[in-house]
Amino acid sequence: MSYEMKQIAGQELLCSILEKWLEILKIFRKVVPEGNRRNQTNVDVIVWLYDVENVIDNLKDILDEFELMAARQRRTTGKESSLTKIIPARFTGSNRNAVLDGDLSSNIMDITNRLEELDRTRNALGLRVIPGPVPSPFYSSATAYRPYPESVFPNEPAIYGRDRDKMDTIMDTVKRLKEFNTKRDALEIMTYSAPAKVVIKRGLDSKSEPTIYGRDEDKMKILELVLRDEPSDANFSIIPIIGVAGVGKTTLAQLVYTDKTVEHFKPKAWVSVSEDSDIFRISKAILESITSRSCGLKNLNEVLVQLKEALVGRKFLLVLDDVLSKKYGLWETLKSSLIVGAPGSKVIMTTRGADLMISMESNNIQPYNLEVLPDDDCWSVFAKYAFERDCDACKDLNYVRNYEFGRTDHMHKTSKLIREQIVQKCRGLPLTARILGSLLRSKRSHVEWEYLLKSEIWDSADDSEILPGLKLSYQDLSSNSKVCFDYCAILPRDYEFEEKELVHLWMAEGILGDSWDKEHMEGRGRWIFKYLLERSLLQRSSSNVSKFKMHDLVKNMTQWVSGEIDFRLEDISGANEQARKFRRTSRYYTCASCDGLDKFEELYEVEHLRTFLPGLLCRDDTHYITDELLSELLPKMGKLRALSLEKQNITELPNSVEGLRYLRYVNLSNTMIKRLPDSVCSLLLLQILLLRDCSCLIELPSDLRDLINLRHLDISGVNLIKEMPFGMEELKCLQILLNFVVGKGRGSDLNCLKKLKFLHEVYISGLHNVIAPQDTEDFLLIDKIYLKVLLLEWESQLDDRRNQLVQENVLDVLQPHANLEVLNIKGYNGTRFSSWVGDSTYSKMVVLTLERCEKCTVLPSLGCLGSLKHLTIKGMTGIKRIGSEIFGKYCSNPFKSLETLYFEDLQEWEHWDPVKENEHVEVFSCLRELSLLKCPKLRGKIPELHLFQFKLTIQECGHLEVSFPILPMVL
Repeated sequence: MSYEMKQIAGQELLCSILEKWLEILKIFRKVVPEGNRRNQTNVDVIVWLYDVENVIDNLKDILDEFELMAARQRRTTGKESSLTKIIPARFTGSNRNAVLDGDLSSNIMDITNRLEELDRTRNALGLRVIPGPVPSPFYSSATAYRPYPESVFPNEPAIYGRDRDKMDTIMDTVKRLKEFNTKRDALEIMTYSAPAKVVIKRGLDSKSEPTIYGRDEDKMKILELVLRDEPSDANFSIIPIIGVAGVGKTTLAQLVYTDKTVEHFKPKAWVSVSEDSDIFRISKAILESITSRSCGLKNLNEVLVQLKEALVGRKFLLVLDDVLSKKYGLWETLKSSLIVGAPGSKVIMTTRGADLMISMESNNIQPYNLEVLPDDDCWSVFAKYAFERDCDACKDLNYVRNYEFGRTDHMHKTSKLIREQIVQKCRGLPLTARILGSLLRSKRSHVEWEYLLKSEIWDSADDSEILPGLKLSYQDLSSNSKVCFDYCAILPRDYEFEEKELVHLWMAEGILGDSWDKEHMEGRGRWIFKYLLERSLLQRSSSNVSKFKMHDLVKNMTQWVSGEIDFRLEDISGANEQARKFRRTSRYYTCASCDGLDKFEELYEVEHLRTFLPGLLCRDDTHYITDELLSELLPKMGKLRALSLEKQNITELPNSVEGLRYLRYVNLSNTMIKRLPDSVCSLLLLQILLLRDCSCLIELPSDLRDLINLRHLDISGVNLIKEMPFGMEELKCLQILLNFVVGKGRGSDLNCLKKLKFLHEVYISGLHNVIAPQDTEDFLLIDKIYLKVLLLEWESQLDDRRNQLVQENVLDVLQPHANLEVLNIKGYNGTRFSSWVGDSTYSKMVVLTLERCEKCTVLPSLGCLGSLKHLTIKGMTGIKRIGSEIFGKYCSNPFKSLETLYFEDLQEWEHWDPVKENEHVEVFSCLRELSLLKCPKLRGKIPELHLFQFKLTIQECGHLEVSFPILPMVL
């Protein structure tokens, strides 16, 4: 090894090298304005840009190597460590002659040489530094966007403007380098979208939809077509809703689909399609939506036969959303199965082009052309998102802005000229109005509004179909939010995802900013997610309130800003050429779905895969990753950060996984895996390990405690694990623990939870295994200030008085902090609930479930839980009477926030007397839904609830008297 390479081990030289990297990269950043690569035509410049990204790929690997060094020291010494402690300890003072790993030292020198060479090439190409940055008139140091508000973490000191001494130089440099790199992380992700892109929507909840403007007349006309029975050459009619992108075709179809006047159509089905869908997947999706069952058929004819059987003689309503395919034979094949339905059946299609209808040549087609919104309605959509504080898109955002004026005043003071400009920019498209309103909502003055409305983006022309309002909204995003939005290019079209799922992937890719600010990573991710939601770049799913999706045009935007980086394995003809290209430029891509084993062969030649998500859109049982294939693939994925094998056909994870040392995210949920190899415990950077519903998993690795960076461990639905491995208390970064199985071994001692101070969600099962009060020494959870979700579960035990006392003691010591929001107590065998259950100090509790607490004869006083919205009482066979004691003493407005009240399987419940006649108490003032299921002995009348909107569901309550003729009721 050369003398110069040995000197890399010296702190001063290493620091100077990192500073040299930063200096050159800052020049590169100013050379090419954001998004300029997308519009480049000079081949030499394009090659130079790819080479720059290639170097940065390797630079980030080195940064991760430093993080691995810190993790190894922390595992060895048991002390917190960081680069500022690692590097001086190894490369300064008496240890001056120490050296880095040979490969790492070589890579550092290589990056330095390549950066210098690229800088010389930049000069040769005539790429000059662009002066700047030039701030807009409404951005200043005082109002600059921060990645998240300090108020999100009120108990932590502010990190902005923190003074750093000289010993923090290396740490600061690395952090600044990583911040630079986040700008282009998402551009390194190649997208492989599912060939069919079919999503089943089993039902649409109209209550989750935002207010719709200007479509009442259109809705009535479509309903008239749907309800009209006219003779045709088939038993069904087709109603194509035709309109330009963003005009609201899907929204209109949803309004019709959820209308009460079409409830007599049975079955109803909604299927989202896209341009490269095939008849097999569409037919299969329709069948699954109609039957509400998964279909494992592999043959098109078999699917069509079952579809016929499901529809024969039935009057159905089918919505095919976003039909873009011009494969006309596809429709004729599907038609053969639909023709067996009852007369009057309807098929609603949403499509952008009327040319799709020409080939159908049938008298049962009744097209409807959806026009753009009138100016007044378009303004109403804009105003909804720009002025209303409680708009659906931003009501969950946890920060406050200070404006020059109130929102209502602002709406009325908006000048007529600005209003005309806004309406003109929207062009009658509700999507543009919504996104522009969400954008201008965050601006503080008319000056900012005018600045954005005069942007040259509105008049720019290119070959893309991206709406100018979308481009403007994207350009206005903060750096952190922009890179997280760019990453969404990996998501397949129409894919519905949970907030946590996307935040986990952002974490794995290291695009949430400073990876050393470990305590706040999830909080930053959640805030950015809600920020994108507020800006209408993400939207809530209409079929599942807990999930989200991207509008098709927004999805197109992510692909447009990412440039020509899509690697689609279904494009067999060009796959080899693309593989060679990406191998040369060290680019990354994400595999979302595959249709055959042969397509995975292309992965063998890709050297720098970062994210691997096979089968993201799989709706059937076709999964191609096997044990043999996985053993061949993993050794070639040394740069992987995120690996998901969910629902794949595997029974084991090969030992070669230890070679994936940069892994931060592993999802093996719903697989048949029996054990994890011990080598998993060498993945020191692993943050997220998901093993949900692994029904064959019998144990966790004995050295699990070595995963010192683990933040999320999910083994919910895994019933064969009987205890936790020894040393769980050493996983001090844990925030999500689902579940902690209390066993009879040392690793399963409840006292392990005492040292896990950052817990946010905890599921504790096997609590019946605590056999003596001394097994728990103290209150275990009361100091967990971050704890929001707690689930406690016991299994049924013999009727033992001593056991009941132990369980009561256990519930006492598991008292959580008052910040708790969700509580579920299941299988508890004590005769009384602890005094903390229902205590008014839990003012933040929103959801409470008491299930199978069979020995309890009295419910706790719950009425004083002022934020409680959802209460479930289930399987409590000891309850015979529910009276006013449930309200709590001195509570004049009990359950003041309660919206849903659910009783199920109370076999001995006879009387419900919540309020005595002489008590003047306002009962359930906000209740919207009451369910009484399987309460066969309940007699008398339901308490009178004077509510305007209310849903009552009663099943298997034969002795109950009901006197609510005006209420919507399900019996």
